Amino acid sequence: MFPDKLHNKLSKRIENDSLRTLGKENNLVDFSSNDYLGFAKSDVIFKNTHQFLIENDLVINGSTGSRLLSGNHSLYTALEKQLCQWHQSEASLIFNSGYNANLGFFSCVPQRGDVILYDEYSHASIRDGIQLSHSKSYKFHHNNLKDLKRLLARYSELNVHIYVVTESVFSMDGDSPNLIAIVNLCKQYNANLIVDEAHAVGVFGIGLVQTLNFEEEVFARIVTFGKALGCHGAAVLGSRQLIDYLVNFSRPFIYTTGLSPHSLVAIKCSYEELVNSYKEEKSHSSSNQLKNNIQFFSQLLEKQYQQLNFIKCKSAIQSCIISGNEKVKSIAGQLQKKGFDVKPILSPTVPEGEERLRFCLHSYNTQEQIAQVLALLCKFA
Repeated sequence: MFPDKLHNKLSKRIENDSLRTLGKENNLVDFSSNDYLGFAKSDVIFKNTHQFLIENDLVINGSTGSRLLSGNHSLYTALEKQLCQWHQSEASLIFNSGYNANLGFFSCVPQRGDVILYDEYSHASIRDGIQLSHSKSYKFHHNNLKDLKRLLARYSELNVHIYVVTESVFSMDGDSPNLIAIVNLCKQYNANLIVDEAHAVGVFGIGLVQTLNFEEEVFARIVTFGKALGCHGAAVLGSRQLIDYLVNFSRPFIYTTGLSPHSLVAIKCSYEELVNSYKEEKSHSSSNQLKNNIQFFSQLLEKQYQQLNFIKCKSAIQSCIISGNEKVKSIAGQLQKKGFDVKPILSPTVPEGEERLRFCLHSYNTQEQIAQVLALLCKFA
């Protein structure tokens, strides 16, 4: 018999109009996926991956075990070396997902007696990892330098190790912190900075930290391959000592079956395509098309749709605040009936009253599609 406590929790979700259900494939215009550069559907990446596997006689389906047992294929070593070159990092370690990487890092690196200061809008994977840590943790107001400085000043007096955690692009608001100021604060108070780059890689070059030339100022970076790179997996970038520590103490790494050779080659080919895209000066490169679409979307908001309550940002994530689960779901449904796949983000995923429509922009969206969906939103909202 299904436990009453669990039944009641599900019932409450239904009452609040916040019950999650699995979606289905559709042929709508994509304004919801994280495939910012269209790499997930790229014939070039698919064919290059397949060709590499055939030419190197890698016709196997799985890794056969964890990396500490039988799963440490030679492709791992080669790819991690390339990641270091691409990201200007001393060392790197591949995880099976961004969630796994954050869980693996935060659950074992901060120690008992240490202090973690994290942005209140940090991703669930960061917060879950922090919960598994034996350190103390305190959140600071979103992108609020004054609040962060207040906490740094308080805990630096205790002579403990301090870790400051932020994201270069936040997944729900699409905005970015003042990384220059945060780096300076961490230097001032001798704190270790960790930056999650999941939604920045591929959108802002190969990452916002690298764009600002702060590779040497950051204790660790978490990059993921399931967003703009269109494949799967993640990596922690940092010092050789940090990576050796994770191999020895990160339980989500130690006790997880490794990625398949196909997954590793797909990451390699996606990175090569990304690097080539940013080298190209041509307007038709994926990176340039995405940049142009973000600018076009922002210009329309500024000139024609100022009444819409969008969070100001310069990333591929554009969120329109529409309070109330029922209302935001209704508007999303109307947009979907008109052929546009725009997803509602409901509470409790975001705080109550901050429910929103989350528009993800892509290199393959046309300006006509962008203009149409905003015109419809203005009509329905």
